[in-house]
Amino acid sequence: MIETKQQEERVLLVGVELQDSHHFEMSMEELASLAKTAGAVVKGSYTQKREKYDSKTFIGSGKLEEIKRMVDADEIATVIVNNRLTPRQNVNLEEILGVKVIDRMQLILDIFAMRARSHEGKLQVHLAQLKYLLPRLVGQGILLSRQAGGIGSRGPGESQLELNRRSIRNQIADIERQLKVVEKNRATVREKRLESSVFKIGLIGYTNAGKSTVMNALTTKSQYEADELFATLDATTKVIHLAGHLDVTLTDTVGFIQDLPTELVSSFKSTLEESKNVDLLIHVIDASDPHHEEHEETVFSIMKELDMLDIPRLTLYNKQDKAENFTPTQTPYHLISAKEDNSRAVLQDLIVEKIKELFQPFRIQVGFEKAYKIHELEKIALLEKREYKDDKEEISGYIAEKNKWKLEEFYD
Repeated sequence: MIETKQQEERVLLVGVELQDSHHFEMSMEELASLAKTAGAVVKGSYTQKREKYDSKTFIGSGKLEEIKRMVDADEIATVIVNNRLTPRQNVNLEEILGVKVIDRMQLILDIFAMRARSHEGKLQVHLAQLKYLLPRLVGQGILLSRQAGGIGSRGPGESQLELNRRSIRNQIADIERQLKVVEKNRATVREKRLESSVFKIGLIGYTNAGKSTVMNALTTKSQYEADELFATLDATTKVIHLAGHLDVTLTDTVGFIQDLPTELVSSFKSTLEESKNVDLLIHVIDASDPHHEEHEETVFSIMKELDMLDIPRLTLYNKQDKAENFTPTQTPYHLISAKEDNSRAVLQDLIVEKIKELFQPFRIQVGFEKAYKIHELEKIALLEKREYKDDKEEISGYIAEKNKWKLEEFYD
C-alpha cells in the first residue's frame, strides 16, 4: 500500500483573479485539494481581483498585509500561491511574510515526487523539479536557505539544491541521458506492441475521476486507488480477456490536471504516449464533480497537444451513485459506478459493444481439419455465433481490419 500521509503543515492559499481568468473558483478549490494531498492543513484562503499581477509581490500590498497578520497570528508554515511565481516575486513574498512561499507548480511537482514509484517516474520528477528550480537558483539564492523541508522541498533534497548552476545543469544532462535509455527501451516494447495483433485500450481522464477503480474492476487486480489527486502516477499495462477469449491490453496513466506544469508535460511525454498508441481510449469523467465540464476541457486540450483527438473514444461518466443534478456534456456517453459489484460485467459489455463498432463483421466456415486454429482466432476476434452445418462449423463475429488476413488461413 502506498504511503500517503505526510507531516502536516499549516498553510494559507492565495489567488489573484484577473478579468480574463477562467474557472478561478474551481482552480482555488483544486489548490486546496492539492494542498491536502501533499499533507497540509489549509487554515485559510485569500483571493483578490486585479487587472494584472503585481510584478514585485504578485498580490496587492493591502491584501499582503492582511495575509501577513494571519501568518503571524496562526503560526502558518507555508503560503501557497495559485499561479506560477517569478523568482523575484517568490523572494519578495518570502521576505515580507517571513515564511516559505511556493506556487501551484511547485506543489504539483512535490506531489509527483511523493507518488513516483518506478525508476523512470522518479527520474522524470527529479528532472522536472530541477528544470523548474534552475532559474530560481540564479543570483537570488531562493530556496537555498530553507532547512525545514516539508511541502515544496521533496525530491532532489536540500544538498542537491545547494549545488551551483553548472552542477545542476550537469544533473539535468545526466538524467536526460538516463531517460533516453529508458525511453528507447520503452519505444522498443511499444513498437512490438503496435506490431502485435492485440487490441490496445488506454484509460484517460482528469485526476481522481476513477480510472484506477475502472482498471481494478476490469482486471480484478489491485491498482492503488484513493479519493485524492494523482493517486496513480506511473503507467500500468495489464492484459484482460473479453467475451471469453479476446485478449486486450489496458493501460492506466497519470491523471490530467488544469495548469499542468510545462516541465511535467515535457518530462512525462513518453509516459503519456502509452495512451497515444492505443486502438481505443476510455475517457473516465467524475459525474459527481460540479466542475466536470471544465475537467473535460482540460483533458481535451492535453489530448490535442498530444495529437490524440482522432483515437476512437468511449466516454464513461463515473460515480453515478454520488452524482446529483448531473448533466452530461459528451455524447454518446454511459453513466456507471465503477465500485458497484456488477461494474465488471457492465464495463466489459460496454467495451465489447464499442469494439464491434470498430471491427469488421465476418463469417467463415471451418472444416474439421482446421478446427485447431479457432483457438488462436478467439484471441484476436470477437466470436459471436458458432453453429455446425454438415461437416463444417460456421462462425460469425467481428475482427480488426489489420487482422482480417488471419481469416485467409481458414479458406480452402
